[in-house]
Amino acid sequence: MFPVLETERLVLRELIEYDALDIFNCFSNADVLRYYGQKPLTSLDQVKQIVRNFSKNYDEKRGIKWGIEMKGTAGIIGTIGYQEWSPEHKRAEISYALFPEHWGNGFATEAAAKVISYGFKEFGIMRIGAVVFVENKASNKLLTKLGFVKEGILRNYMYQNDIPFDTNIYSLLK
Repeated sequence: MFPVLETERLVLRELIEYDALDIFNCFSNADVLRYYGQKPLTSLDQVKQIVRNFSKNYDEKRGIKWGIEMKGTAGIIGTIGYQEWSPEHKRAEISYALFPEHWGNGFATEAAAKVISYGFKEFGIMRIGAVVFVENKASNKLLTKLGFVKEGILRNYMYQNDIPFDTNIYSLLK
């Protein structure tokens, strides 16, 4: 069963096809994608397939993606989860994205803290990694605030709009 997590202000729940329009709006937004290393989504059918892939990844213990929902409201304000999850090696990489109108309110920090705690306690993860564009000041600050340690810089590691960017590599150990 997919784990539903709660914080003071948020519910982290499984993404479903009903969320396709919200996901599409988020991941076709140039401001959101500026530091994400992903091309904009192009159709709702594409999003529905991505949602099915998230479910499959969770079933196969390769990743998990939650929708971030504010308590008392319908619809998601972003996503958070683990990819590159390896139960064998007890590690995963965290990623998150919020709709721009919800930036700066502490929602990403609140959601990430809950997901990190859950990953350590329930999934047996011992190392959580994160790869972040050097220019993404907000995300770099968030990870440091949560106790992540910068391990180095990966040069020309991710492309956005066919332009290479350096990324910081972070880790948090249990």
